[in-house]
Amino acid sequence: MDMGAGGLLLLGCGKMGGAMLRGWLAKGLSPDQVTVLDPRPADWLCELQAKGLRLNVQPDTPPAIAVIATKPQIMGDAIPGIAAFGNGPTLFLSIAAGTSIATFEDMLGLETPVVRAMPNTPAAIGAGISALVANEQVTTDQLGLAERLLAAVGETVLLDCEEQMHAVTALSGSGPAYVFALAEAMAGAGQELGLPKDMALRLAVATIAGAGRLMMETGTAPDVLRDQVTSPNGTTAAGLDVLMRPDGIAELTRQTLEAAADRSRTLA
Repeated sequence: MDMGAGGLLLLGCGKMGGAMLRGWLAKGLSPDQVTVLDPRPADWLCELQAKGLRLNVQPDTPPAIAVIATKPQIMGDAIPGIAAFGNGPTLFLSIAAGTSIATFEDMLGLETPVVRAMPNTPAAIGAGISALVANEQVTTDQLGLAERLLAAVGETVLLDCEEQMHAVTALSGSGPAYVFALAEAMAGAGQELGLPKDMALRLAVATIAGAGRLMMETGTAPDVLRDQVTSPNGTTAAGLDVLMRPDGIAELTRQTLEAAADRSRTLA
């Protein structure tokens, strides 16, 4: 993975930024092409300095890409330090939740190429999915670069417009928490049915992980897989009679995503 002249600047290297950097390094990005700006760098970043990574040193030349991975609440303090690279050849890739492209254009200049992305927490193990949307200043090559960087930590999808980011936030951005809540609920119900706590949790987690992997690896639609495991008048059918009723999982999920999307619009 070659960033070319200017290399890569990473602004903020917390959990998500750090996970992405680890993914890029694993894909062949050389540490000497990376500059990291972070007020509290982790020890492993300091160790990479021996391999050429520049830590908390402002680049002398515009980077090919600047990845913004700071928390939205400190964005106003962090961006001015790299604002000099706006309105130029540097592509700005933001993974900061809730921060619009217009906000970056205001801070960096209207001619600044900006890609806004929403990854999710499974990116920390290379199993995430990221949605991207770009402004008009982003070239085809720059968009391809952003996609390649995000592909290092999972799948990518391109949005038609920035308004869709609210739905993405509700579905895949917040979605892992819904799955974790489902695991909690399944484990709790299993415990009430007589299983030991640890065993119930192990069964719930393995079932969710295995079902997800089955969908991913087979490419079979969820409704088809559901039908395949459901025998008429069997135990699964009895459970689904409760889960699929009008006020069941479909309606509850719709309300859940709608609430999250509404909050995303409010925060924006």
